This record gives sequence, C-alpha cells and structure tokens, in this order.
Amino acid sequence: MRNSVDPFTVEVIRHALTAAAEEMSFVVMRSARSPLLREAGDLSSALTDHKGDLIAQGRDIPIHLGVMSFTVKKFLERVPAERLRPGDVWFLNLPEVGGNHLPDVKAIRPIFLEGRLFAFAVSLAHWGDIGGAWAGSYFAAATETWQEGVRIPPLRLFTADGIDEEKRDFLLANLRGPAEREGDLMAQMASTRAAEGRLLRLGEEHGAATLRAALDRLDDLSEAQMREAIAGLPDGTYEGEDFLDDDGPGGQPAAIRVRVEIAGETAKFDFSGTDDAVAGPLNTTPFVAMAAVYYAIKAVAGPEIQPNGGCYRPLEIRTRPGSILEPGIDKPVVGGNHETSQRAVDAIMRAFEKAVPERLTAGGSTTAGLLIFGGTRRDGAIGTFYETHGGGEGARTDRDGAPVVRVHLTNTMNTPAEIVESEYMIRVDEQRLRRGSGGTGRHRGGDGMRRAYTVMEDGLSLTTMFERRVIAPYGLQGGADGAPFRVTLHRAAGGSRELLGKENLTLAKGDRVVMETSGGGGYGTPVGE
Repeated sequence: MRNSVDPFTVEVIRHALTAAAEEMSFVVMRSARSPLLREAGDLSSALTDHKGDLIAQGRDIPIHLGVMSFTVKKFLERVPAERLRPGDVWFLNLPEVGGNHLPDVKAIRPIFLEGRLFAFAVSLAHWGDIGGAWAGSYFAAATETWQEGVRIPPLRLFTADGIDEEKRDFLLANLRGPAEREGDLMAQMASTRAAEGRLLRLGEEHGAATLRAALDRLDDLSEAQMREAIAGLPDGTYEGEDFLDDDGPGGQPAAIRVRVEIAGETAKFDFSGTDDAVAGPLNTTPFVAMAAVYYAIKAVAGPEIQPNGGCYRPLEIRTRPGSILEPGIDKPVVGGNHETSQRAVDAIMRAFEKAVPERLTAGGSTTAGLLIFGGTRRDGAIGTFYETHGGGEGARTDRDGAPVVRVHLTNTMNTPAEIVESEYMIRVDEQRLRRGSGGTGRHRGGDGMRRAYTVMEDGLSLTTMFERRVIAPYGLQGGADGAPFRVTLHRAAGGSRELLGKENLTLAKGDRVVMETSGGGGYGTPVGE
C-alpha cells in the first residue's frame, strides 16, 4: 500500500492537509477575544497522525510548530488512545508534555475515520495570562515553575455533549481576564472542529486506507529530501555558541553551545556543552532545543521540504540534563521559550558559518523584545497588553538586512496603535525606524524600531523580557554588530533610567516607556578596508 497511491493523489492530499492546518489558524484569529491572537497572531496549528507524528502545519510560528512535533506523543503517554472519543477536546500546557512555557496552551482533538483513531488536530495559542505572581504571567524574579502560572495537565474540557462547565470555571477562576481567556479557549476548540470537518470530508472522498498510504509516502519523500539537503552540506564537525545577556551566576552571560556533525546524509546536534540551568525564567525544554534545530536545518539546507515526521528522521539531537536546555520540571521557563530558543538557533548559525557562510544572514534582532502592560482596560475589565517588537534583520552575502522584521523563530505581527489605544489605558506616541542601528559591512544590517508608550492611568504594571541588551546582534564575515536593544523609562514625576531585560515594575499616569529594538549585524568587510 505504501507505494500504491498515484503521485497526483498524494499531492492533492498534501495540499488539503496543509489547507486544513492553515484554516485552523484563521479560525482562531477571526474568533479569539484577545488582541494577542486576533491582531498579533501569537498562535500555531498542526495536524498529526494517530501516533503523534506531524503530517501538516500552518504558516505560523516556527518555535510553536517544532514543539508540536512532540506534544501529541507526550500526551498519549498520559492519556492512552483507548480513552479518547469523538468530540473530545483536551487542553494542556505542561512544558514536560511536549511543551515550551505555560502561556502557550494546546488544544488537542482526536479525529476518527471509519470508526478508528486516525489523526489529531492541535491548536496552540498564547493566552495573555495564565495566572501566577505577576500580570501576564511573566515573573522576572521567578525561581520555580509554580510561580509562573497554572499548570494544566491533559484536561478534557469538551466532549460530544459540549463543554465541561465545572472544569472550565475552575480554570478560569485562577486566571486574570477570564472573559478574554474563555473567548480564546472557545476559538481554539472551534479551530480543531474545523480541521475535523476537513479530514472527515477527505476520508469520505479517498478512504482512510488511501489517506494513510499517502501520509506514509509523504513521510518517505520528506525524509529523502532532507537526506539530500544534508548531503549538500560539507562533511565535518562544527561548533558554535551564543549567550544569554546576564542570566549566568553573578549576572554574567550564560552560554548555549552546540556541536554539529555532518556525515553524509545525517546530522547530529549536541548541546551538551551548554551552561547549567539558571536561577531565573530563561531555562527551556529539550523540545524547544529540537524545534530550534528543525528550524535551522530547514532554513540552511532545505527550506522547501514539506515538514512532517519523515523530514526529521535523519537528525539526532542531544541535550544535557541539568543544563539550560534540560533543566528539570521545577525550573522557571517562561522567557526561555522565545529568548533561549533564539540563542540555540544563533549558536547553530555560528557553527554553520564555518561550513556555508554564503547561506546565512548575520545576527538579527533575535529576541521577542517583549513588553507586557497589565491592569484595567478601557472597558473596565482586567487585561494585559502583550507585545513583541521586531528589529533589524542581519545582512546576507548578497544584500542588506531588512528593517523591523521578526527573524528566525518568531513570526507574529505587531498590534496596531489604533487597537492599543482603543482597548488599553496606553497611548502610542511614536513609531519610527531607529536610523543607523544596523551594523556596517559590505552589506549593512537592517535598522531596528523606536516605539514610545505613555501610560494613561496609575497602577499599570510593566514587564520586560528581552535579550540583545548586553550582547548585540553579531556581524558575519567581518561585518559589524548591530546596535543593542534598549528600553528607557521616563517617569512623569521626574527622572529616567534604562530598564533591565527582565524586570517587573509598577507605572504611574504620565510615565513614558521608550523602546528601541536592536539592529541587524552587517555582512562582510566594508569595501576599502
């Protein structure tokens, strides 16, 4: 059966599955209640087979999509397949269950064809608050995971009879902004239902056996394409490292180190040399390290390869227990999801500089550049404004870097100033390019952005969670570094100071927060030097 499906049918099924995953993301964006989902699109969607192997994904956020390659597999270790029923939707956020950090909540729906479990639809959405010690659930002083929010083990919130109201009420009672959270939860459920409808129609048209054979064929094709792509890299052992700004002992940089071995059609990524787990919330999970590898190898070697379970068979990935990338379930991880993950990608890129520099960009603004404002919204409800800020892209061998984009693992949009001002007690005073922030070189790095917020009410909280404040985006092949990230607080009562990269504080009416994102690194020695 594996090779009995004609290639035209395989392609029809491949595109139908991808369309189903992409429709899931559209459903969330068009029905969610929080601006973080409906405007910024901090969400991702995927389909897996009955074993949890990836079969399709949306054009969403690479860090989410890589992690979701493991979510259903770990879910099935806790919830055996025989417990699953049509109409179920399970929710979870445990980092150790194929996850990343607590705010990224996954909704999982089993899909049955011809009476048997065939696939899963997985909707991941960043909830603007998941409880914990600080509004927005980013607690800069966290020393353990329980300070970061509510930990949700696999929890069946929906059955064929509808929502379990007791479980829903218990969960929402522990979150800030429960009405917004409920709306987002319902949007995720609806997205998985849309995917189920798509797969049921595919099953009616082709039959489960044909679909299964097509999936097997797609896995084999992606594996062959990945092996061919790796074979196009020069054999050898390459080492790279990158650093968290100030999360090591004594406020020193903490290293993410990788050793890459390319041998024929296979690649090994060993992060064992990474520093030990840090005290604060910049640790992360092995699943995030694997997601970083999946992204990096596709970006460098085979960007057009269909992502699925077969695509990653030629890769071997190792992390070290007790390190930043495998810290144990008690450690805080909220910032590691989007900061440490990027350090892992940059470490891989630094390793590949010795092998294929012509395929790489210089260092970009590889930080979420995260600011979170919490407090009373204009409608009187409690809410959080969670915003990631793009910066300069690194230059390449053949061009300058682009200004104000999100590079590598992040792929969210900005929240328009009109939305910010209509929903929150915040005014956006300024948004423009940070001219000259890109690093010089034969090609120049892209410029970052300057955005200024004025607080319109006393008592709003502010959280910063960003990197590249101390260690700037790196230049490549002789190019200069880009300008580092910077956030400055100007108090209405007088006085100004530069904020730390990880900090919680309370604001007063009239306070002004000025955010300047980092520029990209330059590429190549400038002409004439």
